[in-house]
Amino acid sequence: MADQTSQEPYDEGPVAALRRIAFLLERGREDTYKVKAYRGAAAAILPMGEDAVAAAVADGTLRRVDGVGASTATVIEQAVRGQRPDRLVRAEAEHGGPLVEGGEELHALLRGDLHSHSDWSDGGSPIEEMAFSAIELGREYQVLTDHSPRLKVARGLSAERLARQLDVVDAVNDHLAGTGFTLLKGIEVDILDDGSLDQSDEMLDRLDVRVASVHSKLKMEPEAMTRRMVAAVRNPRVDVLGHCTGRLVTGGRGTRAESTFDARAVFEACAESGTAVEINSRPERRDPPTRLLELARDLGCLFSIDTDAHAPGQLDFLAYGAQRAEAAGIDPERIVNTWPKQRLLEWASS
Repeated sequence: MADQTSQEPYDEGPVAALRRIAFLLERGREDTYKVKAYRGAAAAILPMGEDAVAAAVADGTLRRVDGVGASTATVIEQAVRGQRPDRLVRAEAEHGGPLVEGGEELHALLRGDLHSHSDWSDGGSPIEEMAFSAIELGREYQVLTDHSPRLKVARGLSAERLARQLDVVDAVNDHLAGTGFTLLKGIEVDILDDGSLDQSDEMLDRLDVRVASVHSKLKMEPEAMTRRMVAAVRNPRVDVLGHCTGRLVTGGRGTRAESTFDARAVFEACAESGTAVEINSRPERRDPPTRLLELARDLGCLFSIDTDAHAPGQLDFLAYGAQRAEAAGIDPERIVNTWPKQRLLEWASS
């Protein structure tokens, strides 16, 4: 079988093959170390140029390149010879199909994603890699929302680091001019114990979109948690309430129970303030739970279907959120990332 698949023609080059394999492994929620091998090999050969890589394949020195191992070398060698790499064929077969049944029509309406992370905080890939992957998925915009400073375990950004990141986003957008895609400036800002936000008003005002989430004291007493969340969603600088219960239902980090709070009071405050309730698409979160998703729907809330992606392959997780939103009968017009960029920005700045 391997001999047959390696004879399929392939003309996209070894870097594209390695990136695609890494993307598919992330999409399929494979172990991180496998992903890093392919993405690391792509980074290792990219500066060499096509001719030098081809020469290394021809003279048998490819496997001496730092970052290139036996399996990644085989991918490179097959791609350089114009053969579709066997590992790519296998990854496409295992992880290239639909992630979930249902939600396809709504998924097609989504223009972007308001919650994603880069290696500036706890994501695994550079900003530009996340942007390129969003473009490849057909997105019109992607909001970069690295963490705020209090979340030290996730290398949250101080005001100074965030200011530097904004310059990088400008540079990425200059490079991508003419593609029809925009990387938007954002943050996932911690909701502090009293409902205030873990970043200065000055810095928050420089951003396009702000997601606010609870990451600490998730077992706070319900009354206090309710006051905390209501204060945050009523803040005019908050656009999206992220993963509202903080629960984990599966995955490598184990499970975690929902935070308890008066959901009606929180969602009524969201509806009155025009703050969107996030439908977090990560399979390990599925947040909010269905009963709360339906309550927010009935109370007239806006929504944002987000990936909370920490790696390029996870940017495709919008399919999970779209399936849940469609099953809950949520009108696409109430989902802010079905809106064109200009309408989204006007809403976020109002």
